Amino acid sequence: MNQIETQKAIEAGKTVLGVEFGSTRIKAVLIGEDHLPIASGSHEWENLHENGMWTYHMPDVWEGLQDSYRKLSAEVQAKYGTPLTTVEAVGFSGMMHGYLPFDKNGNQLAPFRTWRNTSTGQAAEYLTNLFQFNIPQRWSIAHLYQAILNREPHVENISYLTTLAGYVHWKLTGEKVMGVGEASGMFPIDSTTNNYDLPMLEQFNELLKAENISWKLAEILPKVMLAGERAGLLTEEGARLLDPAGQLKAGIPLCAPEGDAGTGMVATNSVAVRTGNVSAGTSVFAMIVLEKALSKLYPEIDMVTTPSGRPVAMVHSNNCTSDLNAWVELFREFGVAFGMEISQTRLFETLYTQALKADPDGGGLLAYAYLSGEHITHFEEGRPLFVRTPESRFTLANFMRTHLFSSLGALKIGMDILFEQEKVKLDQLLGHGGFFKTREVGQKMMAAAMNVPVSVMETAGEGGAWGIALLAAYMLRKAGDELLEDYLSNKVFASGNAVTMAPEQKDVDGFAAFMERYKQGLGIERAAVDELR
Repeated sequence: MNQIETQKAIEAGKTVLGVEFGSTRIKAVLIGEDHLPIASGSHEWENLHENGMWTYHMPDVWEGLQDSYRKLSAEVQAKYGTPLTTVEAVGFSGMMHGYLPFDKNGNQLAPFRTWRNTSTGQAAEYLTNLFQFNIPQRWSIAHLYQAILNREPHVENISYLTTLAGYVHWKLTGEKVMGVGEASGMFPIDSTTNNYDLPMLEQFNELLKAENISWKLAEILPKVMLAGERAGLLTEEGARLLDPAGQLKAGIPLCAPEGDAGTGMVATNSVAVRTGNVSAGTSVFAMIVLEKALSKLYPEIDMVTTPSGRPVAMVHSNNCTSDLNAWVELFREFGVAFGMEISQTRLFETLYTQALKADPDGGGLLAYAYLSGEHITHFEEGRPLFVRTPESRFTLANFMRTHLFSSLGALKIGMDILFEQEKVKLDQLLGHGGFFKTREVGQKMMAAAMNVPVSVMETAGEGGAWGIALLAAYMLRKAGDELLEDYLSNKVFASGNAVTMAPEQKDVDGFAAFMERYKQGLGIERAAVDELR
């Protein structure tokens, strides 16, 4: 779309808005009729560690949403000379899982507990054994049952349990609904019905009955919806929550809220069987759309769904680039101390590119990026750690490569189960997220780790905000019963704007050597967790 076409589309309300609440950034993206971004706005935020719990304050949710939308609106006005007063559709996405309980009057009953918390081990283990279905610690049902086991007094008063994306959608539309992909991170989904698994619901209700809790689980969970279904309209109150300036009109249709895993699949055209994507940023997770069910339960692998309800194997690591980002910030401070002001983009590009000059295995260096606990390697807490021997080759290039490798260490352990034990086949693996922003570097590291070709699209940096905007567009523009994967392939990604990088054997061998060191050194991390308080 050219400048004039875009301006006319904005004035006619033929654009679509997507907003995603990420771990460190809230981003709003406006797309045109060609599905490409035409404006964006973002707001930086960060989780808090309070009373032993990772959380965000709810006022910060609305401040961040409004700031992102305000910046997007200002960009629209500046670039196209017209105010943004309406759009064709809206969608909201957010960090999956977590715990947000409310009473019958809409009052929040407990601080928001995010996916990052690893305090639900007792509940997750019990429910996994009860259901014979892997229940990770970060899932909403694990948080809920742990609150029950902890005898938290608010549990009896729960009337609604949701996630961050579900919460925002509810407040803007009045609808207590959830996209099936996000819902599958709250409670197990039966892919034959695309709804919560009924036998498991009944098993959980027996637990509630034993605890003399009056409500039943289905009564407090959001209604499950599929991609393409309408999930409510923006209310007058919702329009003012989104745009306090009062320009945005009410009555706009919304698609169901989805989690960042689902929007990542959409943003990388990875919703068909034998496709997969890996999202790497604060956390890292790979989503593989399966041809058939896994042969058995694996604690390291979650079973979730695409936004259309197809079964997906998800390998999720709590930690990816947070520790690496902290080191980059240290280098920035070093530069400032010497009177050098270096842009963040140049800083990351320069340091990341150093990794391409390193020894294939990182020179014998070792790091653990465990800012928080890591379930795949069985750590309830984390201690970021960097270790070397006197014989290690301690260079900047090896230092950067080691930390990039470490960001993928836990993920690799989970992925090996799919590739080696379950013999899962992939036609493509697409990467997106901050890890891939520096040209070639993250892509090369991921290809070495997974030993498969990795593709990155030109739009990969747009991430989940673009993905949820595409879901909102699909809701309005699909032709009859057109499948989501067909809509994406034929109408969004037909140009095939992806760059693919195959693994080089020396890098694959280097990463394998690093992983042997990584596995052998886990005792060092355990000692740090046990002894460093």
